[in-house]
Amino acid sequence: MSSELTVTAGERARRADEIAAVGDHSFRLLIDGRLRPASGGRAFDSIDPFSQRPLARVPDATAEDVDAAADAADRARRDWRRTPARQRARMVEAFADAVEANAEELALLDCLDVGSPISNARNDVRMALDQMRLYAGLALELKGQTIPGAGALHLSVREPEGVVAKIFPFNHPLMFACRVAAPLVAGNTCVIKPPEAGPLSTLRLGELANDIFPAGVLNVIVGIGPAVPDRLVRHRAVRRIGFIGSEATGRSIQRAAAESGVKHVTLELGGKNALVVFDDVDVDQAAAGAVSGMNFTWAGQSCGSTSRLLVHESIHDRVVARVVELVRAIRLGDPLEETTGQGTMVHRGAQQQALGYIRSAIEDGATIVTGGGIPADPELARAAFVEPTVVTGLTPHARLAQEEVFGPVLTVLPFTDEAEAIRIANDVRYGLTGGVWTNDLDRAFRVIGELEAGHTWINGAGPHFPNVPYGGVKASGVGGKEECLAELLSYTEEKVINVMLRQ
Repeated sequence: MSSELTVTAGERARRADEIAAVGDHSFRLLIDGRLRPASGGRAFDSIDPFSQRPLARVPDATAEDVDAAADAADRARRDWRRTPARQRARMVEAFADAVEANAEELALLDCLDVGSPISNARNDVRMALDQMRLYAGLALELKGQTIPGAGALHLSVREPEGVVAKIFPFNHPLMFACRVAAPLVAGNTCVIKPPEAGPLSTLRLGELANDIFPAGVLNVIVGIGPAVPDRLVRHRAVRRIGFIGSEATGRSIQRAAAESGVKHVTLELGGKNALVVFDDVDVDQAAAGAVSGMNFTWAGQSCGSTSRLLVHESIHDRVVARVVELVRAIRLGDPLEETTGQGTMVHRGAQQQALGYIRSAIEDGATIVTGGGIPADPELARAAFVEPTVVTGLTPHARLAQEEVFGPVLTVLPFTDEAEAIRIANDVRYGLTGGVWTNDLDRAFRVIGELEAGHTWINGAGPHFPNVPYGGVKASGVGGKEECLAELLSYTEEKVINVMLRQ
C-alpha cells in the first residue's frame, strides 16, 4: 500500500494552526438555552488521533447536568409540540442553513477529532444536510388515518412522543447529530449525547442550534464513561431513545430503559456483513465493489461495511489478487490532506483492538495477504493507523469471520455453490447489510431473498440513498428504519379518536 508520508513545512504549519485554533475554542454544553461548562468545571481532553496531541478541553457532564438537560427538554416539550409542523420544519431548515454556512469548520472538526479524511468528513456534512432537509420537507407527512365504521367516524392523529434521547458513536458524529432533525420536526424536544471520542462537531452544532430553537428544545451533553448515557436513558422524562452504536452498549441501553420505565427504544447496531460474489461477474468490477463496500476510507469503522467477502471458489484467487492491488494503492496519510485515502482509527484503543483481531486470525491459521500491522513510516507509525488488511485461509466460524472488528480488515471466504454461500452469509448473529454480485437476475433476487439482513445491494455495496430505509435485523438492531419517512414517523405516537354519530 502507499504509506509514505510527504508533508511540506507549509502543511505542517497548517496542521499546527488548525489544532491551535480548535484548542482556543471554548466548547460548552447546551442546556436550557444556555451554553455552559459542566458542573464543577469538570473537563477532559479530546485527542487528535493523527498527531496524538490534545485538541481541546471538553466539558465532562455530571448527573446534575444530565438531569438539567432532560428537565429543560421536559419543560419545553408542551410549547414545542403545539408549534405548527411547518414552523418546526422552517426552524430545522434554518438549522440546516447554519450547518451549510459552517460546513468546512464542521468537517474540519470531525477530521481532526476522529481521524476521518477531510474528503470523507465533507461528504458527511453533505449527507447531513440532505437528511435534515429531507425531514423538514416531510413535515406535512405526519398524517393519521380515517377508518370506515357504522354509526361512528374513526380517525387518528400523530402526536410527538415527548422527550427524546439521541445517543450515537464516533464514526460519523456530525452526520448522526444532525439526524436530530427527525424528532424535532415530529414535535419532540431532544437531548443529544455525542461520543466522548469525537464530541467537538456536535458541541459546535449546539452553538449553532442555540441561535435558532427555543430554550430547552435541543440540549447537548457529553461525558466520559457510561454514567452520562445511563443517567439520560433512566431519566423519568425521557420517553423515546434512539441509539446508534455497538451491540453491547445497545443491550445495556435496553436494560436501563426497561429498569426505569416503559420506553420506546430503537437500536441501530453493528454488523458482520457479507458480500457474495458469484462466478459470472466481471472480476475487476466486483473487486472494486468489495473494496468500496469495506469503507477503507474510514478505516473500516462503519457498521455497514461488507467485511466478509464470500467468493465462488472458481474465481477466488483472481478476485483476491485484484482486491489486494486496489487495497495496496490506498494512501495512508494525514487526514487533513486531500489525497489521503484512509484515515486513522479513532484512538489507540480502537487501533489495538483491530490489531488484536489480526493476531487472533493468525493464530487461527489465516494468511495475511496484505497489511496486518502498523505502517513502517515512522511518522505514520506514531499515529493511530492500522494498515488496510486482507485476510484469507479462515473457516467461516473463526473469530475474525464472526465478530465485528470495526477496523480496516477484510476477510475473504470461498464457497462452492449458492446454498453454501447463503449458509455462510447467515451464520453470524448480525444482520445489518449484505450484497450479491452476479449477472444472473433470478439468482440475485433469490439470494437476496434468503439473506438475513435489513439493507442489501445487488451489484454494489456501501451507498445510502435519500429516503431509502436503513437498518438491520437480528443483533444488528431493532425498532425501525432510519434515514426515511419511517424514521420521522417513529418519533410519533398514533392517537385514535372515535366520533360517535347521532342518529
